Amino acid sequence: MTDPSAPAAALAFELFNEIAIIDQLASTVFERALPDGMTRAQFTVLNHFVRLRHAERSPAQLADAFQVTRPTMTSTLARMERAGLIAIRPDPVDGRAKLVSLTAAGRAAREAGLAAIAPLLPLLDGAIAQDDIARILPPLRAVRIALDALRDPPANNVEPTGR
Repeated sequence: MTDPSAPAAALAFELFNEIAIIDQLASTVFERALPDGMTRAQFTVLNHFVRLRHAERSPAQLADAFQVTRPTMTSTLARMERAGLIAIRPDPVDGRAKLVSLTAAGRAAREAGLAAIAPLLPLLDGAIAQDDIARILPPLRAVRIALDALRDPPANNVEPTGR
């Protein structure tokens, strides 16, 4: 007897494998195109603030959002603060905590990053039509939303028991 989930499992693997390979290749091209001194991690933090319109976030919230360790995020934020891209201030409610906000220089750096990657768009010409891009974006967003929901623990922090 064959496993009825085998075709679905193979298809899921192919999907995630393609996404992983595209991520690796695109990340390399993307980071090479960014302005000198800007890393992909820094750009994504800047973009996070702009895209989600966050006024302030704690380093812990940012680490959770990017699914990196707090020390990794702290290191990235320290470099960004030295470059003037973000401001870090004490949390007035919790003196032990910090709050991070985007600076005008950070917003300008994000825009410079976007401008720097714009020349990459012709690389897609011939590989995929704009109409096809428009058609695949909604399913890709649905995958992102579903995966994003999986990373959040249940509200009561209790694992489902299946009963």
